[in-house]
Amino acid sequence: MTMPNRSGAGRVVMAALFWLSSCYANAGDKLLVYTVNYPLQYFAERIAGAHADVRFPAPAGIDPAFWEPDAKTVDQYREADLILLNGAGYAKWVDEVSLPRHRLVNTSASFTDAYLPTDASAARGHGSGGDQSHAGTASTTWLDFYQAAQQAEAVMQGLSSKRPHQQADFEYNYAALKQELMALDLYMQRLVAAHPGKPLFVSHPVYQYFARRYELRLQSVNWEPDVMPDEQEWVQLAYAQETFPALWMLWQDTPDAQIRARLQSLGVAAVVFQPCANRPSQGDFLEVMQRNLDNLKLVFAGS
Repeated sequence: MTMPNRSGAGRVVMAALFWLSSCYANAGDKLLVYTVNYPLQYFAERIAGAHADVRFPAPAGIDPAFWEPDAKTVDQYREADLILLNGAGYAKWVDEVSLPRHRLVNTSASFTDAYLPTDASAARGHGSGGDQSHAGTASTTWLDFYQAAQQAEAVMQGLSSKRPHQQADFEYNYAALKQELMALDLYMQRLVAAHPGKPLFVSHPVYQYFARRYELRLQSVNWEPDVMPDEQEWVQLAYAQETFPALWMLWQDTPDAQIRARLQSLGVAAVVFQPCANRPSQGDFLEVMQRNLDNLKLVFAGS
């Protein structure tokens, strides 16, 4: 009697078990996600939860829009499962290196037709980073909270494409984040509804999307918080007040006391509105945005 050949069947079963175990092992691995700014890191961490290790390697205290990673850091981006880009010309170093295209997610791709230009004359130093230019396309897209929700949705879709079996988790977390972003959006819309067309000076041309969404009248002076403007710039500000009677100036960071005092002598008060492109020293993205809006509430209350 011929015994059945069990070795072939055994090999098939063992191969199938190995394949299944590999699948489950990979399913349990965390996604490695790299981002080009802090808002995208925050969105990805909120949406992915424990399913991803989200990294934003830019040093603290610098503007990520003008940061240029070294070769070692670029290699780390290349090894990521997902690379989250802001779009709108943000992080120009991305266009100067080779990154795996199938891992890139342009989070503002759904509203490229809504990009805004910046003032071509807007060039000024960024602290110790030297002179940088804001000319080109406005890139702080997330300051329009509706657009921020669209970017968060793109993050959710990117994560789901890499881990379809975890899509339900991503969608659930995204829905919670979107609700919070839309709450900020509604808060701001109600704030400006009672004071339409209020003029505000801004220290830097980074609030374009914020101004468009919430119908604000802004004029940029392009000053640094730690650099005292020269006399010509103060004369230009006083001249601008004749046709643009703003009583407040928005700053990315708290300006030096001497600057605040000189502004006060012109009847202009300083208020901080942080774009939060890099990690905040206190709180997270939503907390910083809420503080920003609370600061603006004081501005509008003083109308």
